[in-house]
Amino acid sequence: MSDIHAMMATSPVIPVVAVPEGADAVALGRALADGGVGIIEVTLRTPGAVDAIAALARDGALAVGAGTVWREDQARAVVAAGAEFIVTPGRSLPVWEVCRDTGVPLLPGAQTTSEIADWVAHGLEAVKFFPAQYAGGIDALKSFAAVFAGLKFCPTGGVSAGNLADYLAVPAVACVGGSWLTPADDIAAGNWSAITGRCREALELASGARG
Repeated sequence: MSDIHAMMATSPVIPVVAVPEGADAVALGRALADGGVGIIEVTLRTPGAVDAIAALARDGALAVGAGTVWREDQARAVVAAGAEFIVTPGRSLPVWEVCRDTGVPLLPGAQTTSEIADWVAHGLEAVKFFPAQYAGGIDALKSFAAVFAGLKFCPTGGVSAGNLADYLAVPAVACVGGSWLTPADDIAAGNWSAITGRCREALELASGARG
C-alpha cells in the first residue's frame, strides 16, 4: 500500500467537503488551491460525490481523496474516478483490502486504543482520529501517541480555526481535517473568495503552531 504520509504532508489542514450535487467542483478546488491548500477530501455524503472526485482529479489542481468510504463497491468506484487516497470513518476491512490491492493510500478512522491497535496490526502507519473533539480531544490524542510510538494522526470532527493550532502542536499530529473551510452556503453561492480566505487563515494558524 502506498505511503499515506506523502498525502498527509501536502497540507497541515485537509478540507473535508460534502460537495452538493450540481456544484462547480473544479471552481471549488481552485479556490482551495488559491488559498494554499493542495488537497481535498470529498465525502461520499452527497449524490454527486463520485462525479466531483472525477472532475477534481481531471483538473489536477489538488490531491483528491474520498472520505466516508465504508463499502468495497464505494472504494472501487472512487479509485476508478481518480481518488488518490481513501478515508474511512471507522473499521472497514473490505475498504482496506481494496487499498491494499490497488496501492491507493488509506487513512482509516479510529477512536479507541483497540481500534488503533487493530489498524497497526494491519500495517497502517497513520489513522484518522474521529470524532476527535468528542472522543477525548487533545488529551486522548496525547495518550494514544504515547502508546503508539511513530504512528501519525489526522484528527477530524470538531476541529476548527479555534483549536487547530492546539492539535497541530502535538508532535504525532501530521495534519488536521475539517469542514469549516468550505461551508455549504458558500459552495452553493460560489463564494470562492471566502473559502480561499479561510484556507489562508488556517495555514497561518498552522504555521504559528509549528513555529
